[in-house]
Amino acid sequence: MNILGVKIDELTKQQALEKAREFLSTAWSHKIFTPNPEMLVDAQKDVGFKAVLNGGDMNLCDGFGLWSVLRLSSRAKRSGAEGSLSNTQIDRITGVDFMLDLCTLAEKEGKSVYLLGSGSDEVVKKTAQVLQEKFPMLKIVGYNKGPAICYLLSENSQQIADSRYQDENENALHDIILSAPDILFVAFGHGKQEKWIAENLRDLPSVKIAMGVGGAFDFISGKVKRAPKIMRKMGLEWVFRLVMQPRRFLRIWKATCVFVYYFLSTNH
Repeated sequence: MNILGVKIDELTKQQALEKAREFLSTAWSHKIFTPNPEMLVDAQKDVGFKAVLNGGDMNLCDGFGLWSVLRLSSRAKRSGAEGSLSNTQIDRITGVDFMLDLCTLAEKEGKSVYLLGSGSDEVVKKTAQVLQEKFPMLKIVGYNKGPAICYLLSENSQQIADSRYQDENENALHDIILSAPDILFVAFGHGKQEKWIAENLRDLPSVKIAMGVGGAFDFISGKVKRAPKIMRKMGLEWVFRLVMQPRRFLRIWKATCVFVYYFLSTNH
């Protein structure tokens, strides 16, 4: 399904996990992204970001608003015998939840993982500790807070990485190559992490799956509290985040009102 020019895979969680299992059995690398309404809004003004998202091998539906739009769009697309909402098989799959699902899969399949990002030694180390406690047999072969990613505009208005951070990036790449993980979780925040994966994955021969996980490390490490499950199921996680982090107001506005405006504008 194409939403605001970005492809989203119509998958249940089980189907997504089956695809991930297939990815791990191949000899080449795959990119997993989790587009949400805020990311789709940003992609409208950043054509490079939109191209990167559309280069994902699996784009999971993240965000209640996007999930609702996907189901309605799929319903319209399949109008007729299969047009009821009950027949539309699309799951909302958050980055942090699918990251944990992949850790479960990696533990069962004997695959290894590497954690990159958060910008904090303490957070990424704590994330590794929590995951190891949750998945005792999981092979966590390394972790790194990652380089301080900064993008600048080039003369032709394209975003390029600030050269000041190349040394940090090379050090991170070197450590990942030596650790040789099967799965790489990248937590630089949306936009930066997807671009980083697109730019660097070809230099990481062992990695079969590279996934952008946003703030997953913050949630898993306990730095940031997640909304209660009932609020997540009802699509009200944004309310919880707004109460806990009022500074997120503009981001939440973008993911709700601006996203709906763009969607209605492009479909009428």
